[in-house]
Amino acid sequence: MNRHTLVSTTRARPAWAILCLLAVVSAAAFVAACGGSGGGSTPAATAATVPVTATPSAAPSPASPPPATAAATTLSLYFLRGEELGVAARRVPPTSAPATAALKALLAGPTAAETAAGLASAVPPETRLLGLSIDGTTARVDLSAQFAEDGGLSLQARVAQVVYTLTRFATVKTVAFMLEGSAVDALGGEGLPLGADQSRSDWRRFEPAIFVEAPGVGAALSSPFILEGTASVFEGSFKARLIDAGGGEIASATIQASRGAPDRGSYRQTIAFDAAAAGGVLIVYSQSMEDGSRQNEVRIPVGFSSD
Repeated sequence: MNRHTLVSTTRARPAWAILCLLAVVSAAAFVAACGGSGGGSTPAATAATVPVTATPSAAPSPASPPPATAAATTLSLYFLRGEELGVAARRVPPTSAPATAALKALLAGPTAAETAAGLASAVPPETRLLGLSIDGTTARVDLSAQFAEDGGLSLQARVAQVVYTLTRFATVKTVAFMLEGSAVDALGGEGLPLGADQSRSDWRRFEPAIFVEAPGVGAALSSPFILEGTASVFEGSFKARLIDAGGGEIASATIQASRGAPDRGSYRQTIAFDAAAAGGVLIVYSQSMEDGSRQNEVRIPVGFSSD
């Protein structure tokens, strides 16, 4: 080999090596950019999977809303104010058997607040409800033997309490009494006759001159509220005043019943009011034609509600 050839060969090798190195580098760059079949495919798959599986667990799920609270059931319980009927508005948990709930509450007697408002009961406290069914428009009530204890006005009044409490429900018109599972047509040692199924017309004598059936003692009034009941007063007219705890007047109205004394008429009137107080007293009364003094006054403690 001559010197010229040796020099040419020696100079050619570095150029070849450089070209090979550039080719290798270019190929590596190409594979990396394209995500070839080597280790590059796993990161690509992982990147596509992570947002689907990891994102929901990282973000807190929204809290479930609390379950809606069912509205309470308000029952009308017919107690006594003196020797006449008076009504309590008793709020109880929601029930699918309101007539049974009402009768059980009646037998249990008035609460401390209802007693403080002047309500009492002629029903012996040991009386138990053994059964209640509705047959057409008649409620058949089975009571324990204690219900027939004693006699006189007390026995009549407790019958009236049960009849009015059950006939407050629109579908019930009459009440049939049973004691310890047996039908009865008389109660007590004096044999208080019950005859056929009992209705309100049999016990009107226990209604006061101004009988307020709604609102009852303890009712939560929202504006406007409905004042309803029956009355037997001169020309059927009487007054209603709603006052706060300090005696300040919140609202007032003149109420007109459908009939005047000596007949008994019905009334139903809507009364609006505006009060920031928590509660007050509804007062109904008639006025003497002689001197304007109040007569037949009934005071009913109530609460106020924004609902």
